[in-house]
Amino acid sequence: MSTVSDAAAPCRHVGAPPAAVVARTVAAIKSLANHPEVLSQYGISPSEFTSALPSAIESVRGSMSASNADRRQFLFNVLTHIVDRGLATRVTKPDYGGDTVYRLDVPSAGAVAIIQKGCPDGAHSSLRWTVPDWAQETYLWWLCPSLKGHPGEHIVKGVNRLRRRFFADPQSRALSGVIFHNDLCGTAQRPCPKQQLAAEIHGQLIPAPCVYTMPERQHDTTTWNWTGSRDLKFPAVLLQAFDIRAADAETFTGFVGFQRKANGTIRTTVTTRFGAGRSSTYRS
Repeated sequence: MSTVSDAAAPCRHVGAPPAAVVARTVAAIKSLANHPEVLSQYGISPSEFTSALPSAIESVRGSMSASNADRRQFLFNVLTHIVDRGLATRVTKPDYGGDTVYRLDVPSAGAVAIIQKGCPDGAHSSLRWTVPDWAQETYLWWLCPSLKGHPGEHIVKGVNRLRRRFFADPQSRALSGVIFHNDLCGTAQRPCPKQQLAAEIHGQLIPAPCVYTMPERQHDTTTWNWTGSRDLKFPAVLLQAFDIRAADAETFTGFVGFQRKANGTIRTTVTTRFGAGRSSTYRS
């Protein structure tokens, strides 16, 4: 058990620059305005560089980040893979202009809603969602390419936002779980300890996702999924698409739990599991 949020996920980023190096890089970029001899090689003056810098940074960010269309295609490919494996009968794409919610029809679980989101530390990705009326189980799927923090850090930030909503809006339907997974998983930048359980999807070896069950609504209690006791169907289905047997699914399914102490303080636990005897827990 750890109080370090990295422990909320089994993977760590490799080669992500430390904050000090990022700060020095920012300083180097800003200082270019003081080096007209360098700028002249590119046909711009110091004043032109200064005025164009914000737009240039946005342009670089846009070219380096996956578009929403790319993220949708990645997730759709994974969900289609579940259908191709015979574990689901159909996947329905989101309506244009609406929330990015996929419907996956799963014989063993019913209609499963997958809500596509970006990095979980943003309000849009953790607070702005609605459980569809038709869904038997509903999951937020965080497709986060950020290297600013390790995956566990991102997950804990998202869980903290979800906790606030869980207690602030007790009448709303609760999430079944959250999933942290995108095309960076299993690459040299984000090595995955489950890489041996990767599936080839559209020519890319994709490891089994990190899936966590969330607490369900319960009254007259002080603990919510604190030991991961919530029983859901879809995690095992998802993991079977990556050749993890249903009997072994529990050892690859993490959980989020909340606990109210006698003084009213709410505690949070996030446990990740990535195989028999392989797990780590973050608590706050």
